[in-house]
Amino acid sequence: PQSAARRALWRHLPLALNTALVFSVTAEVSYLVLLAAPLEPSQKESAWKAAHLCAQYFMLGSITWNASLFLKTSPSIRGVFFSGDFVGQGWRYCYTCETHTPPRCSHCYDCKVCVLRRDHHCVFFGQCVGFRNYRYFLSCLLFMWSGLLYAVVMNAEVFIIILKEGVTFHSVALLLLPWIMLVTGQVTAQAFAFAFIADTCVVGFLLVSAFLFFHVGLMVRGQTTREWYSSRRPYSLGPLANIRECLGVRWYVCWLCPLIPSALPGDGISFKVTGPLEPMQ
Repeated sequence: PQSAARRALWRHLPLALNTALVFSVTAEVSYLVLLAAPLEPSQKESAWKAAHLCAQYFMLGSITWNASLFLKTSPSIRGVFFSGDFVGQGWRYCYTCETHTPPRCSHCYDCKVCVLRRDHHCVFFGQCVGFRNYRYFLSCLLFMWSGLLYAVVMNAEVFIIILKEGVTFHSVALLLLPWIMLVTGQVTAQAFAFAFIADTCVVGFLLVSAFLFFHVGLMVRGQTTREWYSSRRPYSLGPLANIRECLGVRWYVCWLCPLIPSALPGDGISFKVTGPLEPMQ
């Protein structure tokens, strides 16, 4: 029981840390909008502040809602009935789940179940990305990317203040090693907090950008991460059809809001084969 509780703790720790960072960044940007950033007379008006606050809380709500739906939508084979009539090319037998599994389905040893059209196990959410929840995963990445881009722009004032006296050892150390500067008493807690969150925004933006563009590329090519590793594209239907397979029939608008219904055209079990199933040499 104790080891099971420890595993559950480690599984949910990345999610808890990500949640804390998202809300910390939002709080810091809100402070910048309301108190620190409005330096020009036009930026001190209530309309300017209201527009910025609406934009950032719209992005925060979209991130939270998409993440919630991603976690609530199980991508596994639990509750899915596989008829023996469909067993054929691309099907495998999972000795752990003791059942035949369809093409593009594989077993996740973290989730302890087979996942339909499994892409990968997301460490940050503690759940697999698969056929039914890929839309919410991608939408969450999109709004995290836009939110971090917005936060980096708003934190430009922080970088300007830190570097206003030139590129000195103190300013570079505050940007690169804020923890050491705080522990050694070189900066105040407020200066550390601003520098740390500004650094987090930049690093987070670069990481999320890499994840987002990688997965958008996979979606357009009709690949999963596992298929990308083996250089296979056996199920590609063309860019537009591939996007529709991942995001649903309302692919052109569903990313705006997670509440917009967008039924997936497939069932996650049968896929049209358009290329070689074996890895390319």
